[in-house]
Amino acid sequence: MTTQETVARKNLDNQEFFRLRQATEKIGNALGKRLSVHLETLSPLFVPRKLLGTFIKSAIVEDVPRSDKAFADLQERYASVSEKPFGLPKKLQPPLPSLMGQLDAALYQYPLVLDSGGDSKTVSVTSPVRWILSFRSECPLVRLRAMVAGTETRNPDDMRIALLSHLALVVYLKHFPALGALLGDLRYRVDVQGLTDLGGLPVVMVTAPVETFLPPDEFIMQITQLSGISAFQEITSNEAIDNIPDLLKNSLRGLIA
Repeated sequence: MTTQETVARKNLDNQEFFRLRQATEKIGNALGKRLSVHLETLSPLFVPRKLLGTFIKSAIVEDVPRSDKAFADLQERYASVSEKPFGLPKKLQPPLPSLMGQLDAALYQYPLVLDSGGDSKTVSVTSPVRWILSFRSECPLVRLRAMVAGTETRNPDDMRIALLSHLALVVYLKHFPALGALLGDLRYRVDVQGLTDLGGLPVVMVTAPVETFLPPDEFIMQITQLSGISAFQEITSNEAIDNIPDLLKNSLRGLIA
């Protein structure tokens, strides 16, 4: 989660806002379902044992080439974030607890500081086209954030599993880059981004090829004041749908240009 996002800004009136908000909900729901189907289909390719071998608990014990390098990479990333703000020891003790082979996707949310006429307010903005991916665990991102914020009792084992579920996927895509390329062929942009509210925890972010925007701060402030909820959603439009790029077509054209 970043403190401020760079998202395009556009003016719009109330009638246009309500129309586009309804369209955005439909588009976001369709994209979310599409991603869920893709992740379920791809799950057999994401097997933590294939990355970490005997460094992770599994019903099948087998040596995996370069698993020592993968574990060292995971250990380094874990040590960089485990102490603050999670209060966990830096060193991992293999074999690691088993990780589920299924992938989860959580909508990306970030705080936006509004400034209108000298008044300031922070709202939580959700992107309908971006998701944080991780291996499935019993401690999803919302629980991990609640533990860090103090609204849920800290459970060190659950926090450790949550960190591993995110960091292991980052390492997995680094060691198996063809899987990132496959997600790209499905029209997702794949990035690794640090969540500043979680000590810079690196996470895998996937973005659908649909542009979004936000109205001016004053407009967002008025809407959130009327609703009584300090939350907002990025907006998309028909134009954004028309502008979805065809990456395969573009790459082939580049060969003969």
